[in-house]
Amino acid sequence: MKKLLLIPIAALLLVGFQQATKTTYADPLLNGFSKSTVASVADAVDQITGKRGYMSHDMRPRVGQSFVGRATTALLKPATPEQATAALSARDSVAMIDAAKPGEVGIIVIAESLDLAGMGGLMATAAKARGMAGIILDGGVRDLAEIRSLGLPVFARSVSPGSSVGRWASVAKDIEVDCAGIKVRPGDIIVAGEDGVVVVPKEQEAAILKRSQEIDDRETKMVPFIKQFKSLGETVKKFNRI
Repeated sequence: MKKLLLIPIAALLLVGFQQATKTTYADPLLNGFSKSTVASVADAVDQITGKRGYMSHDMRPRVGQSFVGRATTALLKPATPEQATAALSARDSVAMIDAAKPGEVGIIVIAESLDLAGMGGLMATAAKARGMAGIILDGGVRDLAEIRSLGLPVFARSVSPGSSVGRWASVAKDIEVDCAGIKVRPGDIIVAGEDGVVVVPKEQEAAILKRSQEIDDRETKMVPFIKQFKSLGETVKKFNRI
């Protein structure tokens, strides 16, 4: 009897350690970025644009895993209670989600505060129903247990139970925003993973993907060299990469 029990237990352990299946995208650029690493994309943006493309270190995954998609944006700013009614506070965030195309990434900026949640369970439910790839919040997120049950990936700079209602009001949607230190425009490609979030400017996306793939390829070749010669210094000299 003991031997029979070992088989299903072992099978369950193997299932638990399987990696998540990568999403396949119709857009070849998105598909390419989904196969690269966040670090390689960050380096590629640095090299191609001459500017930093990765968001602040506190932009972390709060729910879910890595994702790639094109940005759609909404901005909130401090306001009086009269201006920050329930209808006005989340007006543009709600409109952005309701108009989102499947696979898009929602960028919600709660300007000047990390102590307010820009999204909770209701908005997350709508975003999931629209087929959005994920949400990026320059601010807080709340209702984590509910969002986790939905399976919607969410990155945020903080977690807070506080509502924007009565405090912050919507400014606009689908405009350029400053999200965690980086400019994001509608249509820019967002690459998010455990290492952080990178914004790929749409005008240079093809060149950045090509460079990112070159970086990935070079690092793939470096690993066996390091293992064979047991020297990182010699590997760096050979490949000019660290």
